[in-house]
Amino acid sequence: MTSPTLPLPLPLPPRVLLHDLFATAVQSALPNAGMIAPYLPDHAGRVLVLGAGKAAAAMASAIDAHWHDRSVEGLVITRYGHGVACRSIEVIEAAHPVPDDVGETAAERVIALARTARPGDLVVFVISGGASALLALPAPGLSLEDKRQVTTALLASGAPITAMNCVRKHLSAVKGGRLALAAQQARQVTLLISDVPGDDPAVIGSGPTVPDPTTFQEARAVLDRYAIGASPAVERHLREAADETPKPGDPIFATTLVHVIARPRQALEAAAERARNHGCDAIILGDAIEGEAREVAIDMARQALALRPARPTVLLSGGETTVTVGGSGRGGRNAEFALSLALALDGASHIHAIACDTDGIDGSEDNAGAIIDPDTLARAQEAGLDLAVLLADNNAYSAFAALGDLVVTGPTRTNVNDFRAILVLPR
Repeated sequence: MTSPTLPLPLPLPPRVLLHDLFATAVQSALPNAGMIAPYLPDHAGRVLVLGAGKAAAAMASAIDAHWHDRSVEGLVITRYGHGVACRSIEVIEAAHPVPDDVGETAAERVIALARTARPGDLVVFVISGGASALLALPAPGLSLEDKRQVTTALLASGAPITAMNCVRKHLSAVKGGRLALAAQQARQVTLLISDVPGDDPAVIGSGPTVPDPTTFQEARAVLDRYAIGASPAVERHLREAADETPKPGDPIFATTLVHVIARPRQALEAAAERARNHGCDAIILGDAIEGEAREVAIDMARQALALRPARPTVLLSGGETTVTVGGSGRGGRNAEFALSLALALDGASHIHAIACDTDGIDGSEDNAGAIIDPDTLARAQEAGLDLAVLLADNNAYSAFAALGDLVVTGPTRTNVNDFRAILVLPR
């Protein structure tokens, strides 16, 4: 008679393992000279580097390292705290997710530099998540405050990133292919780090250097669908539709090259490999998951509770959930996911989880996300916290701050969107 197979022990404490998987995912997406080099063509003339995003400064630094023996010029915009010193490319920090005057002035300089490009020049555009807010140059007739109001309302509406960026493109003088239009005389290469479901270059950073398939009519429909009140100037601009974005097939894009150099799937695969090296099974549920954060959490709790694994198993997922803000608390979509997940798991003794944004910033707070354990609910009760009330008030940040369960990394200088790992142990 053979002995029953015993479940393999977990080689690391659950929290240590989950933090390690998140760090592995982030590390796999960090820009470096080796990642950039395959996509940079040989070029003997002037090289101009322009761009924006939370990873833009790190991407520019990698280009500097690749072309360490020659002069490279340019300007990139990144979020406050996400800057990296570059040898010859200027880095400006500005506000995200709601744009500020610094970003507007910097965007004016970026498009002015693009217009200096001539035949024989190479323009390398570096674009990552966050560029939509950081390249904040309003279309003629609009003010920065017009854009700020619309952006703030969209962020609270629960609209998916594709819808948000459709509107942003049609209120901008630089997004939706217009930056490429400004540099159309030169050879162009765009390097992208994707933070959007599906890795569509036209959505990443609102696609400033690629064709835009969306229209003014679609932008108006987004505002109607999510009941976004806009200023009279915005309403008039969208209604008149006088300056449509460059579309697929436009000859200005005929010789441009576009490369996605890091994407959410790669980060999840790196974390899965790391989990297997630790003796766990790993299942990737998807890299493009969207929907309300709290609802996605309930669905994933069901999947985790249904598992009966013979060995530790990690459920990995990415994408970009949304939060429709109805309360007045401090939150972030990953903290909200984690709080909803903890409530749905109801103290299940064999499940732990982490949910973080790979850029190190969960929405507009100072945390990347949060981590939960089987005793999260019990510790909250001991602390006098009503997690259901806090979730209803979109106050997940405060809940996890009180529990000491925020994940705080600081800016990572990359951005391949949400990272979620649910660890299910054998019972």
